Amino acid sequence: MDIRYATSPTEIPSLGTDALRGRFLVEDLFQPGEVSVTYSHHDRVVLVGAMPTDRPIGLVAPAELRAEHFLSRREIGIVNVGASGTVTVDGAAYELGHGACLYVGRGAEHVTFASSDTATPARFYGFSAPAHTTYPTTLVRAGEGNVRELGEQRTSNRRTLNQYIHADGVRSCQVVMGVTTLHEGSMWNTMPAHTHDRRMEAYLYFNLPEDARVLHLMGEPTESRHLVVANEQAVISPSWSVHSGVGTSAYSFVWAMAGENQSFDDMDHVQVTELR
Repeated sequence: MDIRYATSPTEIPSLGTDALRGRFLVEDLFQPGEVSVTYSHHDRVVLVGAMPTDRPIGLVAPAELRAEHFLSRREIGIVNVGASGTVTVDGAAYELGHGACLYVGRGAEHVTFASSDTATPARFYGFSAPAHTTYPTTLVRAGEGNVRELGEQRTSNRRTLNQYIHADGVRSCQVVMGVTTLHEGSMWNTMPAHTHDRRMEAYLYFNLPEDARVLHLMGEPTESRHLVVANEQAVISPSWSVHSGVGTSAYSFVWAMAGENQSFDDMDHVQVTELR
């Protein structure tokens, strides 16, 4: 398990490119036939990447969790960013097409991932947080969440936001999760930027062409930095950091949050003119 320790905003000015990427960018989530696990001390979330090929693969608790099962004390939201596949939870199979989301609650013992076609594997992205109670496993297909249209073409940030796990949708203890897709010709996400001091957030960028990149803005509003992000790479965003980006083409991203509350609109906006 890859462990990322919590970072103070006062450390950011001293970090070079490699150090910044090492703290906040998860580059190798999807490895053929494997489950990759990255633990962040920011709200103790775990990012999971599963890419099943010729056989199903299981979600096993790393030794560092000191748990019998991965979800003994946790919950997880899973989005499939690859081809069609199946997630089986304690014997119940759920088929996830591209962009579908599955919530699995605390206490599930056996979670396995499989691809429908080994030639075109599924790629399951999971975001897990500690949980204090159990909510039922729930599948939401792509486009069936709470859909919000945001932004404008004139500001290059027209996008469709699909909320899956949230206070008025699929219930969870603290995970809030969804998918945003930029419209063709738009490149900016979440601008004007914001922070939310009560929750950390992680972005997984996908549907990005191989030769395209996203410049992801992070850091305090008055001490911003950027990460150059490729397809199917994730960014860990602490609660004190802005999280916004601009791509060289349109793209999608999974956003997921955990922390003190589940209010999607509880954010502290930062005007463009205030960024440095």
